[in-house]
Amino acid sequence: MEIVDTLPHDPPTREPHDLRRLTGPFDAIGDVHGCHTELADLLRELGYEVRPDGAHHPEGRTALFLGDLVDRGPDTPGVLRLVMGMVRAGTAYSVRGNHEDKLVRALKGRDVKANHGLERSLAQLADETPGFRREVLEFCDALVPHYVLDGGRLVIAHAGLPERFHGVESARTRSLALWGVSTGEVDERGFPVRHPWAEEYHGAATVLYGHTPVEEPRWVNGTLCLDTGCAFGGRLTALRYPERELVSVPARRTWYER
Repeated sequence: MEIVDTLPHDPPTREPHDLRRLTGPFDAIGDVHGCHTELADLLRELGYEVRPDGAHHPEGRTALFLGDLVDRGPDTPGVLRLVMGMVRAGTAYSVRGNHEDKLVRALKGRDVKANHGLERSLAQLADETPGFRREVLEFCDALVPHYVLDGGRLVIAHAGLPERFHGVESARTRSLALWGVSTGEVDERGFPVRHPWAEEYHGAATVLYGHTPVEEPRWVNGTLCLDTGCAFGGRLTALRYPERELVSVPARRTWYER
């Protein structure tokens, strides 16, 4: 007699980083750092219809934020309100940056130094309602360090990620994705010098990241840094994927001195 299995089965689980099912097209956006007006400018330039609490693309494109939404700029709450609305609506995804990581610790009452722009985020959020601050904490605390998309052909991580860590959940992956590896030196602009992992990268996936501002985005072994220093008076830059087309808007002014 045939035995039929009628017991309930647990639904298949998906790792937090796994968005391989999403194939795009995408618009990957570099470090916003509280520059709400420039973010709205860039989204409109990319073809999105923008509202204060969200944005969508009439052709169904999805925005990918590379972390560091907060700090330094004039309107971190406005940036968060817009991006959180997009993520809720499924028109955007965002990874966690080191600045979100520090903001979470501050909002939880941990002992952190309010510097490098965090002091501005905390002052701006102090003018918001307790309910909104709770939403911000929950949103930022839930952000994952990296995503794998497009069948494994695309990876986004705030500070980049070597191939052997793609799709891996670990403390080491988190540290690399949020901070990279510092050499202990600083460059002529005062930024920490990071180990040049991209020069050693030979993976199959395209890796898009930010974290360390560059004057011009430059492809290096299938990787691209999209942080063009908007808060420092540079530009806010996006990459259309899979088209590999760069789109940027200028900063309205220098919002934060280096």
